[in-house]
Amino acid sequence: MFGGAYAGLAIHAFSNGSSIGNETVVDLTLDFRQQYKDWLAPTILDTSYVISMDGGGNPIFIDSLGKVFICYHDSGEIKQLANSFELLIEENFCEW
Repeated sequence: MFGGAYAGLAIHAFSNGSSIGNETVVDLTLDFRQQYKDWLAPTILDTSYVISMDGGGNPIFIDSLGKVFICYHDSGEIKQLANSFELLIEENFCEW
């Protein structure tokens, strides 16, 4: 019910399988807030939560409106990936 999964990318939750790692959504979010506190506005940091990391260590997060973004750690640039978590999954999940 609150476990992580793989749906085209690793989705972290409160309890994850070993295939995606032990970091919970809380761990990832707290780390994101600490690492980006000097780069991003507090409104973004305080109202978003991290659900995944891409292969390059860039956090993928959901904002207070439910939109999904990626933050590039090298530049601090934020790019919208999808208008919702549902759309993110639909766009990244390939059926077998």
